[in-house]
Amino acid sequence: MFGHVVKTNNMGLFDFFSSDIAIDLGTANTLILHKGKIVVDEPSIIAIDQRNDKIIAVGNEAMQMHEKTHPNLKTIRPLRDGVIADFHAAEYMIRGLIKMIDNGKSSFLPHSHRMVICIPSGITEVEKRAVRDSAEHAGAKEVYMVQEPLAAAIGIGIDIGKPIGTMIVDIGGGTTEIAVIALSGIVSDQSVRTAGDIFTKDILDYMRRQHNLLIGERSAERVKIEVGAAMAELENPPDDYEVKGRDLMTGIPKVVKISYPEIAFAIDKSISKIEEAVLKALETSPPELSADIYENGIHLTGGGALLRGLDKRLAMKTKLPIHIAEDPLRAVVRGTGIALERMDAYKGILMT
Repeated sequence: MFGHVVKTNNMGLFDFFSSDIAIDLGTANTLILHKGKIVVDEPSIIAIDQRNDKIIAVGNEAMQMHEKTHPNLKTIRPLRDGVIADFHAAEYMIRGLIKMIDNGKSSFLPHSHRMVICIPSGITEVEKRAVRDSAEHAGAKEVYMVQEPLAAAIGIGIDIGKPIGTMIVDIGGGTTEIAVIALSGIVSDQSVRTAGDIFTKDILDYMRRQHNLLIGERSAERVKIEVGAAMAELENPPDDYEVKGRDLMTGIPKVVKISYPEIAFAIDKSISKIEEAVLKALETSPPELSADIYENGIHLTGGGALLRGLDKRLAMKTKLPIHIAEDPLRAVVRGTGIALERMDAYKGILMT
């Protein structure tokens, strides 16, 4: 169990109603962990009625409306590049997602819970304050923040307190966080704003240029999941995928079949930027930690870790073993949950 247990003399009654939560506030998806379980896993998006500023939908429901709205309805993704771009929308989104715990029957009272939220390592003080303020307005009594690479390392079972170097590459929706960790701290890091959203944009651009096909964000995301690849040659290639969109020449809807080598070509430059950032982080690591990384390899977490062939491509580039986390999408929220549960042990990495 990762859930935080509050010690009281009340025969554990308060433990049962503990409302402390861990949040992985991601550009693409937000996950909430409560009492050891991931209770919310939803897209980071809300739908608003522009006539009265009323929230119509949050998460999956809002994602179904994305790019299909009329002028009175607007969908907003409050986070861009791993940080809050729309403060009010973020607050509404966090509030709406918290309400989803226990299917809206949650016993949470306003301002009754502690939140531990993970943040990108390259975040500025202003961006940090935006996260804290959004969480407080959404009802948090105390807000703590933990850097994503540290949370990811804890989430995949690494003892970050040891004097052993560990390299984490966390590829999310908005940012790729690369960090060398030792003694409960980040020794060298790189944070690049090339990640899942950029891959999606690359696919959109490729379909427009190469096939004269205009597709939406959601369709491009689907293409990435179905036939996304980092290499043009794979051992277990996926089947070709049919993409539906609008023909730019005629304006009529049409279907185009796409193969994985095409997508590998489309996102090649973006993958190269991640490779460069990984090499830069390795270059700036102290030699003793480099020796540890040579032994232990590099750990991949985040949704981007699921991209076919990425581990092999990074292995060829770095000549190091690459390990994909068992559940890469949930590694960060699990680590954030452990930090919440063992606050005393992880006091040094929690920021307020």
